[in-house]
Amino acid sequence: MRDKNEIESKLTIYFDEPFWVGVFEELDGGKLSVCKVTFGAEPTDAQVWEFVLANYRRLQFSTPVKAERKQKADNPKRRQRNARKQMEASGIGTKSQQALQKQYEENKTERKRTTREQREAEKQRQFELKQQKRKEKHRGH
Repeated sequence: MRDKNEIESKLTIYFDEPFWVGVFEELDGGKLSVCKVTFGAEPTDAQVWEFVLANYRRLQFSTPVKAERKQKADNPKRRQRNARKQMEASGIGTKSQQALQKQYEENKTERKRTTREQREAEKQRQFELKQQKRKEKHRGH
């Protein structure tokens, strides 16, 4: 029996031309959070272990997405058959990929908001500078 406070973690490393990428998945009470990390060159097992120990707490996971637990099939052929069915049914967008996409979109909107605020602040500063110069010109008269 599983403890209710137990978090299940998984790391998948794959080659995504031209870099090696790791996807960390956390399943906590039916909620899935993911984080994507780019390794660059192919990491060894020791490098991956070292990375996890040093940086796991600093990883920025996506907002949790509802995900159901997968039951384990005892038979490897059945497991393979179920995986094939699942890939055909859900297509390319797995829950992890959807969560990563959601995190990407959230980061994009946050970036847009901050740049817009910076741009408006710069415009306001330029305007005030121009007004100040105008006032200084008229003081001599």
